[in-house]
Amino acid sequence: MTEPMIKQHKVGFQPGAWAVDALFRALIGAAAWLPYERRVRVGGWVFSHLIAPIAGHRRRIRANLALICPDMPASQVRHLCRAVPDNIGRNLIELYSPADLIARAVAAPVTGAGMAALNAAHAAGRPVILVSGHFGNFNVWRAALGARGIGQAALYRPMNNRYFDAHYVNAMGRIAKPMFARNTRGLAAMLRHLRRGGVLSMLVDQRMGSGRPLRFFGHRAYTALSAAQMALKFDALLIPVYAVRQENGIDFKVLVESPVPHTTPEEMMQALNDSLEAMVRGHMDQWFWIHRRWATPRRHRTPGKSAGG
Repeated sequence: MTEPMIKQHKVGFQPGAWAVDALFRALIGAAAWLPYERRVRVGGWVFSHLIAPIAGHRRRIRANLALICPDMPASQVRHLCRAVPDNIGRNLIELYSPADLIARAVAAPVTGAGMAALNAAHAAGRPVILVSGHFGNFNVWRAALGARGIGQAALYRPMNNRYFDAHYVNAMGRIAKPMFARNTRGLAAMLRHLRRGGVLSMLVDQRMGSGRPLRFFGHRAYTALSAAQMALKFDALLIPVYAVRQENGIDFKVLVESPVPHTTPEEMMQALNDSLEAMVRGHMDQWFWIHRRWATPRRHRTPGKSAGG
């Protein structure tokens, strides 16, 4: 596997990280007093209008769109600079409203050619890897499938802010269990889970320094091969799945696509990139355009060249 492992370091009290986490907890606590639909809308507004400008997210969105869609009208760029952070803020509020999120997920229609294959594999005890990206709300499809008898473990990357990470992982654990951290112990447990015929969910749309230079939106995007490598190693189905936010901003539809054929790791991961690209092109405001997806990892840079995609 080429997936990098996150080293665990013992650190003392971090006042800056603690303050950020305390502020986040206060905002979540205040939002909890609002009815769910209003809570989600307020969370989106706060993230879009207050947090995103300070965090530099709008600048990152503009840079990514300039690379990928250089002819996009300025009005649409401005819209996405507001709409993308709004969706991210809604994701956070929804995650910290687990009962309401699960209720919406249970009510969400689940369609797609891959559902029959998923059910058959699960019934037969064949391992399955469900793959998606930071699109729509990725916790919704986890909850929707879980409510239909397809329980999943989840692979996650520990947050840099350890105070935030503790309750964030706990919140995600209400949607999918067990949770495997991307470190030595977590990866070993994940492999045992697949070997026993389990279902694993993971997101594969962030830049990986040890990944291969595949294509995403026509540009080089370093992509980890581990999902495909595990599918080949354990004869697991590799299935793209998405939860698409609907026009009311609250409800979702879940799409389970056909399994990716087993070929080579590069071809399989390129198929996943192509699948996600097609979804994003249809819903440009629902992907997390704040990631440095097309940047060249340090280990691949040529001296004298920039890190841009």
